[in-house]
Amino acid sequence: MTEKAATVHWEGQGKQGQGQISTETAALKAYPYGFGSRFGDDRTGTNPEEILAAAHAACFTMAFSFACDKAGFATVTVDTRASVRLAQKGDGFAIDRIALTLSAKVPGLDEAKFQEIADGAKQGCPLSKALASVPEITLQATLQP
Repeated sequence: MTEKAATVHWEGQGKQGQGQISTETAALKAYPYGFGSRFGDDRTGTNPEEILAAAHAACFTMAFSFACDKAGFATVTVDTRASVRLAQKGDGFAIDRIALTLSAKVPGLDEAKFQEIADGAKQGCPLSKALASVPEITLQATLQP
């Protein structure tokens, strides 16, 4: 089994503080984040929800491609967008929705089987399982000709 890690260094207090996110592969290396990039319009940094969206999209896409392969269909292209919504809940915040949007080209696959495989990948990918407490995880899947 594999284990992956990331680290965060934070300086300062609360809303004025700034953090840096790094991954062991250096895909992110001291990448900035803070209040402005999480709750405001600062587009120079990232935030936990954006990173979660990227991870979920990547995991789901791989699960979908693997499931197609197992069913005897070769994926040509698979494009996935994940949108993670952070909503205020009382005095805190919670992720209350993740919307997955899939567009894929898979020759020989009919619409019904495509939807079945896509839904199975959504249910079965490890990040979907880890995020099972999110009240709403939706999937809009489009099969390209």
